Amino acid sequence: MADSSLLEVKVWGDFALFTRPESTVERVSYEVMTPSAARGVLEAIFWKPEFSWQVREIVVLNEIRRFSIMRNEVASHQSDRTAKKWVDTGIGSYYAEEDRSQRHALCLRDVAYIIRAEIKLRPHENNMAKYRDQFRRRVQKGQCYYQPYLGTREFSAFFAPPNGTEEAIKRSEPLGLMLFDLEVTEDAKGNMAYFSHSSSGRVIKTGKARPKFFQAKLSQGVLQVDSKYYETGVY
Repeated sequence: MADSSLLEVKVWGDFALFTRPESTVERVSYEVMTPSAARGVLEAIFWKPEFSWQVREIVVLNEIRRFSIMRNEVASHQSDRTAKKWVDTGIGSYYAEEDRSQRHALCLRDVAYIIRAEIKLRPHENNMAKYRDQFRRRVQKGQCYYQPYLGTREFSAFFAPPNGTEEAIKRSEPLGLMLFDLEVTEDAKGNMAYFSHSSSGRVIKTGKARPKFFQAKLSQGVLQVDSKYYETGVY
């Protein structure tokens, strides 16, 4: 039985790619949505600097199905600074055809999940009910700051409140070492990373992010995320 204190949202999509960090060139997806990907969906729907999301359960609703595709990708990273310099000076240009390579990706097809999570308020906040109600209203109305996605921006996610008829797949197995989230540390100047996005407030400006992992296990179609992972940072 689901914990009634947790907030829920159902997300689904035609395709998903929750990339394993060890597969840097040929992309390979985890079998199940990762906690960090689930947090990303929640933040796309509702985020405020007064709280943070902690994912507790990811319920897998559809059988795990894989497929492979070839994708055209560019090798260079985007840079706002470089683009602005080209505009200001009129010097420089970029041709994607000269920077493009074809890469293989092993993705997921026809995915659907229920994300169960809780809001953790910052120390100076105490109005939990307000944020919980705001999240439920936004889910009910289909409102989001930006389109949520399933691992990669190419694969859009759709969301709605669960209707109570959903059932988890009957599958239990260890999933091995899975990416939990990124731990943000200080940069060389001693500054912690902060977030600023034109619509959501979520672009890292300073600091470094280190990946953290945990031993994931699917139990009757449910991936549970222990609260201790958020407290200790050791997995």
